[in-house]
Amino acid sequence: MGKLFGTDGIRGEANRYPMDSAVAFSVGQAITHVLRKSDRRTRVIIGKDTRISGYMLESSLEAGITSMGGDPYLVGVLPTPGIAFATFSMRADAGIVISASHNPFQDNGIKIFGGGGYKLSDDLEAVLENLVLGGQLPKLVPGVADMGQAYRLHDMHGRYIVFLKNTFPRDLSLEGVKVVLDTANGATYKVAPELFWELGAKVETIHNNPNGLNINDNCGSQHTADLRKRVVETGAAVGLAFDGDGDRLIAVDEKGREITGDQILLACALMLKEQGRLKNDLVVSTVMSNMGLRVACRKYGFQHHASKVGDRYVLEDMQRLGSVLGGEDSGHMIFLDHHTTGDGILTALQLLSAIIRAGKPLSELAAQMDVYPQKLINVDVSRKPDLATVPEVAEAIRQVESQLQDEGRVLVRYSGTQNMCRVMVEGPSVELTERYCTLIADELRKALG
Repeated sequence: MGKLFGTDGIRGEANRYPMDSAVAFSVGQAITHVLRKSDRRTRVIIGKDTRISGYMLESSLEAGITSMGGDPYLVGVLPTPGIAFATFSMRADAGIVISASHNPFQDNGIKIFGGGGYKLSDDLEAVLENLVLGGQLPKLVPGVADMGQAYRLHDMHGRYIVFLKNTFPRDLSLEGVKVVLDTANGATYKVAPELFWELGAKVETIHNNPNGLNINDNCGSQHTADLRKRVVETGAAVGLAFDGDGDRLIAVDEKGREITGDQILLACALMLKEQGRLKNDLVVSTVMSNMGLRVACRKYGFQHHASKVGDRYVLEDMQRLGSVLGGEDSGHMIFLDHHTTGDGILTALQLLSAIIRAGKPLSELAAQMDVYPQKLINVDVSRKPDLATVPEVAEAIRQVESQLQDEGRVLVRYSGTQNMCRVMVEGPSVELTERYCTLIADELRKALG
């Protein structure tokens, strides 16, 4: 059956292995068994986004946890970072998120946080995987008297809003600031509009009517066309687009232009540095970040470290190197002074803080970083061999790198969650970048498509 956990939990097409009720039931059993307490029943928070398949997986996880003697606490629809918050604020032993993030509604996923609100380590995921796939779980279940009981928590989204409000500086105000939100018909559809309204902003929200099938459908952080149009039409100061589970933010400036995650990261880094809060003068991003971010970090006098792709690796390097700010160009930001994981709404609040403190529009903050031309092509692949062992692909990469030299870079890597290979090229011009990226992608399709 192969490996269950990818770079961000378990993910796949809903109602098909491994994203079916049988696996979810076993995951619930495994996490309860591994985290079993001697003095009380294991507590596990369960939350989800708005996908129709969330009900099935929620019920299966609940059944697995109770069958193994744990108590699941169901919080309903809540952003992924809200579930991390619920986990540590409730002193639970684990938190489970049912979501496939920015993927279409057909997919779903299971992500797990440990008791401190941090994602599980690779080692602990391996233990869970072995239990789920090993067939030993039925022998470990307790008797009926030791089964668990499920609870439904109705007020967690209000508690999460209070938590978020407390991350916004008391000396600043959003009174009268016009913002347009795109909640991607996803997990932020209630929390985000309420939060910004409570902070005094003039709020307009689009794509906030989930029906189980429309999450991320031409909306949210991956598709900002509607948001860009609405920001210009309403004269808003900023547009804020979240993904389906609410851990990412992509912003739109007052002119209707999309701002990259790297540009958001730099704007927030400059604000923290000015306040003396950028610990060790260090920003962590990933190898996928634009070259312009590294150049800008040098220009403004702080260190930059590139981690492996994936927010868990960004977090690991932040903790290891002593950084409070890290993120991905996709809009996934971690503010360790405030939270244990990436949080799109929290990032939006920090970005608005930077705009207000600078007294400048978002377009001017974004212009502090030059974005190098970048082309990304996703190629569907039938298998994932080491690319160095595929001669045609290795030669294409070598040729492009030889042509670019110091004026660009090439990154070719497999997706951790899909049967896909990502080809990313940065270069001195749009024309060259697109040509080189297409050349490598064509060789990939021939060899592995």
